Amino acid sequence: MNLNKETFKDYKKYPERIIQFGEGNFLRAFVDWQIQKMNDEANFNSGVVAIQPRESGRVLPKLKAQDGLFTVCLQGIKDGEAVKEHSVINCISNCINPYEEFDKYLEVARSKELRFVISNTTEAGIAFDENDKYKSGCQKSYPGKLTALLYERFKFFKGEKGRGLIVIPCELIEKNGEELKAIIKKYAEVWKLEEEFSAWIETENTFCNTLVDRIVPGYPKDNIEEVTKEIGYEDKMVVVSEQYYLWVIEGPSFLKDELPVEEAGLNVKLVNDVTPYRERKVRILNGAHTALVPVAYLYGLDTVREAVEHEVVGEFIKEVIYEEIVPTLVSEDIPEEELVTYADSIIERFKNPFIHHYLMTIALNSMSKFETRDMPSILDYLKINGELPHRLVFSLAALIYFYKGKRGKETIELSDDDHILEFYKTIWENCDGTEEALEKLVQAVLAYKDIWKMDLNKVEGLKMAITKNIVNIEQLGIKKALEIHLNTVKVR
Repeated sequence: MNLNKETFKDYKKYPERIIQFGEGNFLRAFVDWQIQKMNDEANFNSGVVAIQPRESGRVLPKLKAQDGLFTVCLQGIKDGEAVKEHSVINCISNCINPYEEFDKYLEVARSKELRFVISNTTEAGIAFDENDKYKSGCQKSYPGKLTALLYERFKFFKGEKGRGLIVIPCELIEKNGEELKAIIKKYAEVWKLEEEFSAWIETENTFCNTLVDRIVPGYPKDNIEEVTKEIGYEDKMVVVSEQYYLWVIEGPSFLKDELPVEEAGLNVKLVNDVTPYRERKVRILNGAHTALVPVAYLYGLDTVREAVEHEVVGEFIKEVIYEEIVPTLVSEDIPEEELVTYADSIIERFKNPFIHHYLMTIALNSMSKFETRDMPSILDYLKINGELPHRLVFSLAALIYFYKGKRGKETIELSDDDHILEFYKTIWENCDGTEEALEKLVQAVLAYKDIWKMDLNKVEGLKMAITKNIVNIEQLGIKKALEIHLNTVKVR
């Protein structure tokens, strides 16, 4: 039996009050799962219009085929016990590919019921694209699409008060709501839209800074037969998630009236400042994930759990967390003891016995992720200690090597922005593997300001440290290079 509205006896069509940019595993297992909770337990009565953010997206057709229905399987530690649970999510009522249905996409803007915008387009998603035009069909960037939608709403309702939207981005960049609003206002200026529109954006729309926290491995390809047997039907969009979750939303007090999170019993914090929560989570959990991926994957491992439990790679990532990331976060607001306790919980979550969290699912847009998640720890560590954090530097070296696109004889399916993939393709094709050539390659990567927002060649000692590690990886292989690295760090 296939999951669809004919086979799901409790299928319900909700008023479409939410437009959601993204249809991937995380949004469905995190945001949509919570929307369903609010619908079921707090009469939120809100449906979701899912928008495909990328032209090459492959998820939306599968979601459409199941009438927006999918199953979230929660697997992990709950109240001290290992627990499995599953539930059908019924809140997605419409799916739109704006690249093929742009008129239908703009039509959503004219809905009186529309109230929320939610997104997760990865860290690279909230960015200005100078090639986006107002009257050229579907814009490529998420902020470009959202500007077009908001402008359509502004025109249709003639700037009427009370017709603005609550925008809740989930991308893991600092002050994501503020950054998104700034880019929208920049598009308004570049597109020469009315000043009244910019004023309406400022006064009638609410942009929230947020923090999201839940590990979502996604589709359980390794044990889908077992999962299908457990849930009792076939679901091509089933998504596996850990039990733990946290959503911190910074915004005005009226959000408590708009989002019935308390009534639904959700672990959502509506706060005045998301900063302390964000920095701890992004640096420790996400930073550890991003630092782990290239080292563990090149080593021959495939999942987070086997990497953390591995004798060598596990030691490496624990030292990254406790020796190099945690010390950069200690402050009066967040003491070391609290950070260590949080780090302990992260290691426990990484070892979740139910979840197969594939390293390659974390590898999407790894360059922008390293810039936002790990580079601040590198620079802060250097500032505090007067030397580079050697393990994080090794991880960056491994990441650059990862973008060579080879794990032994196996081709790595890299997934990043086209300009980054083309950049790496060119520099690796022109590298003959000599130490001199590898040093030039590292210099080019560190100078790529589109990634780093600065020339990292100016960071004392960084180019030579990365080059040394990459030379070892190239000449000796990742296993021997990591062994040498760990032994060298111990001697220091």
